[in-house]
Amino acid sequence: VQLVESGGGFVQSGGSLSLSCVLTGDTMNKYPMAWFRQVAGKGREIVASVSQSGRIPFYADSMKGRAFISKDNQNNTARLQLNGMTSEDAGVYYCAAGMVNVPPHSTYDRGYEFPIWGQGTQVTLSG
Repeated sequence: VQLVESGGGFVQSGGSLSLSCVLTGDTMNKYPMAWFRQVAGKGREIVASVSQSGRIPFYADSMKGRAFISKDNQNNTARLQLNGMTSEDAGVYYCAAGMVNVPPHSTYDRGYEFPIWGQGTQVTLSG
């Protein structure tokens, strides 16, 4: 199983970030999915996750109201939108897939609960 992120690069300050993550080698409907990030001066942190079913999202407290996660099982794609971007949002964003055979509506937010990771995509603020 592999994950490939896209959509990083330069984002206008105050604008929105849109990231996609394609899962290959299996079907995404088996996996809870998540987005993590590593920003300057901080360790890796959860941004958002979504249950295996795709119906139940989880957001870090600092992301509530401006982050939106979705999971398209038919197209094996997870997406993240983050609005109101500031310099504190610059960093590397990672897509991650959780464990299979978990309750379909459970959510997870710890790194160790996601054994499969993408290579990360760099996000830089401009303006």
